Amino acid sequence: MIFDCELVGKIGSMALINQEINELDYNTFSRIGKYLQPGHVWISSGAVEIGKIDYFKRNNSSIEPEDDIAKSLYAAQGQCILIENYRRFIEPEYSVRQILIEHNHFNDNAKKDYIKRLLMRSMEQKAIPIINYNDSVSNDEIMKMEVSKIRSSNEFAVECIDNDETASQISLLLKSRYLLIMTSSEGLLENPSEPSTLIEKVEGKDTYELIENIDGLLENCIGSSRKGSNGMLAKLQFLKEPIKNGTTVIIGSSKYTIPDLINGTVNRTIFMVR
Repeated sequence: MIFDCELVGKIGSMALINQEINELDYNTFSRIGKYLQPGHVWISSGAVEIGKIDYFKRNNSSIEPEDDIAKSLYAAQGQCILIENYRRFIEPEYSVRQILIEHNHFNDNAKKDYIKRLLMRSMEQKAIPIINYNDSVSNDEIMKMEVSKIRSSNEFAVECIDNDETASQISLLLKSRYLLIMTSSEGLLENPSEPSTLIEKVEGKDTYELIENIDGLLENCIGSSRKGSNGMLAKLQFLKEPIKNGTTVIIGSSKYTIPDLINGTVNRTIFMVR
């Protein structure tokens, strides 16, 4: 099977923050950046949470009122820090390019094709694309109205309210060999409150059987990574389309490196056709 991209990876906000001291986890940035290389596309959450931390450090207060504008202001402040730290740890011979996307980029074929060409040329030029949703100018109410309008004429609409969905869409767009989802847990757990219940492998003799086995796991996933998301349940729903495209999906902890998660030398959950 031919793939246009080796790896699409994604990391969640909380995996980039040392919650004990409410500060960026620079070790995580280092572990990721060290192994990003041409042929990799990285989707990174974290701008809003990092912006909150930075704003509070500088002002000893939060932005009031806590509304959509506050979220956009935090995102704009956090994006600078997010990219600064990826640039710090990615090998200096590689360019780093920030690409901010919105839901409309995936609901319009011309825009979707443009994003694909942009990413393909970046990889050809040995640049590492760092992608995030454009929270700086995004308004939840307007986004929901736009998505509702799209659904009125199309059966399916991409929302990208969760970067797991964004990562899935990028993986589909580029037909990546691997889709890696980094989280604060070691993978998919039968019991979300019991780390010892890690499901190491989900397989099928073909794509259809693999999807059936994933559907059988959905009832076990009741955790939530953050308010407003569906946690591991959402991850399972989003990863099914890349799997249909031939992509191998891995969910694992951000405390491990990209090569260790891909090669299976550490705990993880891998979804693959036998």
